[in-house]
Amino acid sequence: MFRRLLLAVLLTSTLLAEETYDIVIYGGTSAGVIAAVQAKKMGKTVVIVGPDKHLGGLSSGGLGYTDSGDKSVIGGLSRNFYHRVWQYYQKPETWVHQKRETFGNKGQGTVAMDQAERTMWIFEPSIAEKVFEDYVKEFAIPVLRDEWLDRTKGVRLENGRIASIAMLSGKAFAGKVFIDATYEGDLMAAAGVSYHVGREANAEFNEKHNGSQVGILHHRHHFGVLATEISAYNTPGDPKSGVVARVTPVPPTPKGEADHRVQAYCFRMCLTDVPENRIPFTAPVGYDPKQYEVLARAYAAGWKETFGKFDLIPNGKTDTNNHGGFSFDNIGYNYDYPEASYERRREIIAEHETYQKGLLYFICTDPRVPADVREKINTWGLPKDEFKDNSNWSHQIYVREARRMMGAFVMTENELTKVKPTPDSVGMGSYMIDSHNTQRYITPEGFVQNEGDIGVSPRGPYEIAYGSLTPKKGQAANLLVPVACSATHIAYGSIRMEPVFMILGQSAATAAVMAIDGKIAVQDISYADLKARLLADGQVLSKPVDLSKYPPMEDDHTVAKRLPGITVDDAEAKLTGQWAMSRAGKGFHGEGYRHDNKGANGPATATFEAKLPKAGKYEVFMAVVPNANRATNTPIRIIHANGQTDVVVNLTKGPADGLVSLGIYDFSDTQAAQVRVSNEGAKGYVVIDAVNWQAR
Repeated sequence: MFRRLLLAVLLTSTLLAEETYDIVIYGGTSAGVIAAVQAKKMGKTVVIVGPDKHLGGLSSGGLGYTDSGDKSVIGGLSRNFYHRVWQYYQKPETWVHQKRETFGNKGQGTVAMDQAERTMWIFEPSIAEKVFEDYVKEFAIPVLRDEWLDRTKGVRLENGRIASIAMLSGKAFAGKVFIDATYEGDLMAAAGVSYHVGREANAEFNEKHNGSQVGILHHRHHFGVLATEISAYNTPGDPKSGVVARVTPVPPTPKGEADHRVQAYCFRMCLTDVPENRIPFTAPVGYDPKQYEVLARAYAAGWKETFGKFDLIPNGKTDTNNHGGFSFDNIGYNYDYPEASYERRREIIAEHETYQKGLLYFICTDPRVPADVREKINTWGLPKDEFKDNSNWSHQIYVREARRMMGAFVMTENELTKVKPTPDSVGMGSYMIDSHNTQRYITPEGFVQNEGDIGVSPRGPYEIAYGSLTPKKGQAANLLVPVACSATHIAYGSIRMEPVFMILGQSAATAAVMAIDGKIAVQDISYADLKARLLADGQVLSKPVDLSKYPPMEDDHTVAKRLPGITVDDAEAKLTGQWAMSRAGKGFHGEGYRHDNKGANGPATATFEAKLPKAGKYEVFMAVVPNANRATNTPIRIIHANGQTDVVVNLTKGPADGLVSLGIYDFSDTQAAQVRVSNEGAKGYVVIDAVNWQAR
């Protein structure tokens, strides 16, 4: 009798613990919150449950300098988020450490007349979090925080559908449709849905930029301004002395081949130089200056770009991101994170935090860091009014890539670049195809080399397929995945932007409601009906793109394919001073071009050097990317067989092919041909793209 009574009590407790909703969202990221809002707007019950203590993921975790691309394709609730951010910055009380007029309209793009359309794309983490909290309060959305999915046995499946999910706490949630809004894709994986971790081989999806990128310098994988290489050994040049810290002795995978590597993670740090709000940097527990030996050697070789990504946000703060060959990305220390246990993930996150805090302290204190850099970094610190419950450090590591679903449709670089059409658009992306480095290895010559960094244009905004949000038919008929969505490594490099996650969160919730109302699988809903509702709710699903403004994709890796003769790209030039990468102009060669920031960072030179196949006369051309803001008097020196010739070039205009002739000169086959571009005395931006030699 007692045993039957006990069993009845246990059963009753289990039933009481299982809450039921129309839609259960696992993960309180930006996509999770927006999906919940859309579900409530469409009249469904919804809950957000997940490990997050703070709502918004990266959007409230430090990524306040939004990677937005073409803002005109950001619509619906995603755009509404940035409008609500703008509304906060209209309040005088928001401007605590800075006057609003000193910040101006930065981050607002085109200032629209209609107040309902105004947006703010640059913001503080605390403001973003307030917006997300406003959403759940306004729409009465229940949120259960610090709840961790039982990834081993917490997903109950019935007839190919998720019936309920259980947390490690014992709480369980039943639903008609589930949305996995985590960066890691934990619910998706626990439900048995197909996914991938790491880089696919180029051959698998007929891509050009997936797989190992050995031998391709998309963004200058190394320290592009250095005249000397950096030895990978403790005693420079001596392999027997051992390998310096943060460099792997494991050889890279052959070019274009698959591997297990994912792009590097970091914390998007919110820093401030406002004295009354600043907490000075201190040494973290376990600080080891030897971990930063590569950076010390870079400084010794002349690297000067420490503050290249201290992007300013309101109230005297920054969104500080990785910049340069050795920076805040913790390259190679995250490979097991996507599928790791919760305990192991916490260890990886802690290691990343120690690495970044240690790097800051190293720059502050180590005598090998230039004195002017040490002086400047010591004016910065952590803000007292951000992340107050986490020792003023971000609560969200930047998981740039973890698991990626292999769903009903797999987005590849071919859809992003319009080589292939995209079916059934549910939103658009536009940011460049952007992968951070995946490894730092040793070249055959014994030097340090980063690998995996990509910066490729998608040639304008692109559509994202509904099938990339759903599992394959026959897998989890009531699951949608807007964050760890179905895409290859390289395609995900662009899709992974926070505005896009919010766009896809809204589309996923809309589809979920339609699946519930139609009592059908998410894979079977009517796209025509989905499209109509998305458009009615302000989503942007398509935008015409003039592909004639962009170079053909088959020429992405080399300008030599497009130009006769010998071509040296800016990525191969020897640089001094500070040059910034850009893709804003059109008609450039290779992966982009560089500019000197109108001389704001001091003297800069670029030397293009070529070994010509035979002696004789060659016409020398400089590739230009014209604009009215360019220098009208760029000094250029051509080194040839008879000495040197100095010319001045106007970069504000150029011929249709973008090539400006620098003249015809004699060159030998024993001495390297050189063209040296300088910004000395230049009026306007000096831009470097490529130099070309053609036999005459």
